[in-house]
Amino acid sequence: MTPPVRRWVFLVGAAGLAAFYLFGLSGLPGFGHYPGPYGFILNRVAVPQTNATGVVSAVNFEYRGFDTVGEEFILFAAVAGMAVVLRHLRGEHEGRQPLDEASDRDLPPTSDAARMVALLFTGPIVLIGWWLVSHAQASPSGGFQGGVVIATGFVLLYLSGEFRVFHRLGPADVAAAVEAVGAGGFVGTGLAAVAMNLPYLKNFLPLGTVPGAVSSSGTIALISFFVGLEVAAAFILVVGELLKQTLLVRGKKR
Repeated sequence: MTPPVRRWVFLVGAAGLAAFYLFGLSGLPGFGHYPGPYGFILNRVAVPQTNATGVVSAVNFEYRGFDTVGEEFILFAAVAGMAVVLRHLRGEHEGRQPLDEASDRDLPPTSDAARMVALLFTGPIVLIGWWLVSHAQASPSGGFQGGVVIATGFVLLYLSGEFRVFHRLGPADVAAAVEAVGAGGFVGTGLAAVAMNLPYLKNFLPLGTVPGAVSSSGTIALISFFVGLEVAAAFILVVGELLKQTLLVRGKKR
């Protein structure tokens, strides 16, 4: 297929996708005119039933928790597949030459200003991410958002020019193990409920006495913790694998 043909195929596909999205958006209600009824019902019953004032987290980790398991394992499978493919490619090259930094690339050093800003914000960003992970039951946060923020703190180490520190603090084997623990912990929480003769992911832990407290909401807080582990480790693993692939010395084509 020639480049002009590929371009036209892309343009036709993009136009069809844009038309599909516009068609879907045309049927949405106006801003501020939510038709209900599920949102109104959940706002009325979620806090008394779960002691979680973060109703979105109650929906994600309890009312539709089974769907959330599937969403989490989409990320898990994508990261696992990417890691397998990239490590296989690196293995083929490593059989002929060592894995090393790309010595033929003239990369400018990290500026002092970028290094200072990145290192200055690494700690606060990881702290904010941990707060988001641990307060899903009390605010519009949760493991997905917090996990991405935590991973961003590790990426800042790389942006500061500390590539070796990034890999020392987030080694691939440890990141893969933490991701597996996070995903397995979510599933295991649901299986623990089944073992108690309860529905899968039924909230079986004490809900606490104060709605919205850190110690409230039972399994919602626990699941958010596991999701935060999985998401943070997944994104650290993705960045680490891509960086290793980028810094690989490739043999010259003959």
